[in-house]
Amino acid sequence: MTVTEPSSLIPTPELDKQRTGSVPAKVLAREAIVAIQEKKAHDVVTMDMRATSGLADYFVLCSATSDLQVKAITESVQTRLKHECNELPWHVEGAEHRQWVLLDYVDLVVHIFTPERRAFYDLERLWSDAPTEIVGDHPVTILNP
Repeated sequence: MTVTEPSSLIPTPELDKQRTGSVPAKVLAREAIVAIQEKKAHDVVTMDMRATSGLADYFVLCSATSDLQVKAITESVQTRLKHECNELPWHVEGAEHRQWVLLDYVDLVVHIFTPERRAFYDLERLWSDAPTEIVGDHPVTILNP
């Protein structure tokens, strides 16, 4: 089986990426984390990409134990960000295969992985120069106002 990267990781200048709302990226990330934690995701990590990449301000990564949990987390994030922040994803990648779902909110990108896909792509190592914080039961300091 051939594994390909989600096409939304490749910047495309001719596409006009625009957000649907005006909520700051830090707030979006915090709300996404709440939605992720409600669905019992594992190994939740935030990455501050502002100085590292033009792709987004923040990444939020998490792992799910099954494709059904990937779907549940995906739906939870989309629903919460729509209701709490009036934000819809600019692009969604991988939802039908449920191995790695990428929710692109322009300034925030949420990555929802199965453990195998997360280990294979190893975004934490790829973007190791970005400030990273493991999300636990404590407030995420990387997203402080």
